[in-house]
Amino acid sequence: MTNVVRWGILSSANIAKKSMVPAIHDADNAELVAVASKSGKAKQTAEEWGAKKSYDTYEDLLNDPEIDAVYIPLPNSLHKTWVIEAAKHKKHVLVEKPAGITSEEVLEMGGAARQNSVIWMEGFMYQFHPQHQYVKKLISEGSIGDIKKIRSSFSFPLDLTSDNIRLRQNLGGGSLYDVGCYCVHVSRFILEEEPLKVFSSARKLNDSSVDISASAILTFANADAIIDCSFEEANVNRYEVVGTKGTIEVPYAFRPDKNPNGGKGEVTLKNSIGDILDHQEFDANQFTIQIQHFSQCVLNGVEPTYTAESTYNNMKVIEAMYQSQG
Repeated sequence: MTNVVRWGILSSANIAKKSMVPAIHDADNAELVAVASKSGKAKQTAEEWGAKKSYDTYEDLLNDPEIDAVYIPLPNSLHKTWVIEAAKHKKHVLVEKPAGITSEEVLEMGGAARQNSVIWMEGFMYQFHPQHQYVKKLISEGSIGDIKKIRSSFSFPLDLTSDNIRLRQNLGGGSLYDVGCYCVHVSRFILEEEPLKVFSSARKLNDSSVDISASAILTFANADAIIDCSFEEANVNRYEVVGTKGTIEVPYAFRPDKNPNGGKGEVTLKNSIGDILDHQEFDANQFTIQIQHFSQCVLNGVEPTYTAESTYNNMKVIEAMYQSQG
């Protein structure tokens, strides 16, 4: 293999167009080679995205020996099928979050990856943004004392009368799968442990089981995480870490590119009475950093820093939330 990972993308999803395609082009160790789409517009999409090859079926792309890795942004319910299929074709896989819709699916995907000696990773791109490493640095330095609470929110307004895939039960729809998974992830990511108990409630779409808003309390050994997500609230993507001595606020936690202040990440440290002690801004593209990290793992033959075990544990918490909701 050369010092560049040759990428293929399964589907012409919007997240690929807006975020991942530019990221692959920006990364110095990645190259976009092919796009597969069943829409009949594969050739047009490939030309638009700057890929030299196009395929009208996912199987044809996976059969291409010039593809080293694939990015899969298909509907949640299709992730397992195509991750396993890609692994069987010896392709490394970056799959959009959530990797699956059950922890059992995650285990099956991990098994297929191991069996075929390929690397796979769930695409929680936010964790690669340097603002979170700064948060962890502040915590490790004792800036806020002992962590007692994490509050996280991720919401945006969605037309609830539309046929958006996020609202379709058979495709793995729901606000928890779509955005709440970030809140679950960041709670575990910051505390570096797993919750002991989970309590959750949700509002459902009409008579379906698709949650359009969800809230939860995750009880950890020495702290609580309060999370909420929604398809019927204003745009919010933030978290706050509350300690015995102060707080850390991250107002554009998951999508800093949505920050009107130039798409920058921001971290604010406050003392126990709310005085600002430190404020930092971070200008980085988390999608590009994720692609570079995954591509380098492929080139070096090493496991990503975000492991399959952590992906499984995140899904276990999401499952527990759904079970709590009844």
